[in-house]
Amino acid sequence: MVPPYRIQKGTAYLKQYAGLLARIEQQYGVPGPILIAIWGLESDFGGARGNLPSIRSIATLAYDCRRTDLFTSQLFDALRIVDRGDLTPSEMRGAWAGEMGQTQFMASNYYRLAVDFDGDGRRDLIRSVPDVLASTANYLKSYGWQRGGSWAPGTANAEVLRAWNKSAVYAQTIGYFATRISNGGSAALD
Repeated sequence: MVPPYRIQKGTAYLKQYAGLLARIEQQYGVPGPILIAIWGLESDFGGARGNLPSIRSIATLAYDCRRTDLFTSQLFDALRIVDRGDLTPSEMRGAWAGEMGQTQFMASNYYRLAVDFDGDGRRDLIRSVPDVLASTANYLKSYGWQRGGSWAPGTANAEVLRAWNKSAVYAQTIGYFATRISNGGSAALD
């Protein structure tokens, strides 16, 4: 999950977006390395977001009787995203369960937590890197991210990463990746 090319790209993006990441951290308290790590792991920095029509995927899962309530609410929130003017139905493409954008938000999280950080009047997690990274920070903040805190296993922030993805290994991978790029790609894990 964290091959050398991702560390190199992540380190480069950490430098490229330093000003943006500083503004996001000031507002939401989430440091840049965590956001870059999530972005890299979820979509390879926006390069692999999925190409399935999200509304159709979500509607199919709402019809499937195993998790109807969950996906019915996701479907209504997907329609609210369209109604709010953030995305058109044709722009809403993603993974098999309807996850959208460069950090793979479910529709309800997109509707509730996406932010317009670039100021263009839309919450665009498909094309706007400022919106993508700030929305991801807003998500983590909503689950209790502690400004200035460690993300090492066993900490409160490590548990917030579990809110992002329930897998302990995935949460640890985010932390490992973030530590690597915050050390300039070095393997030292101080």
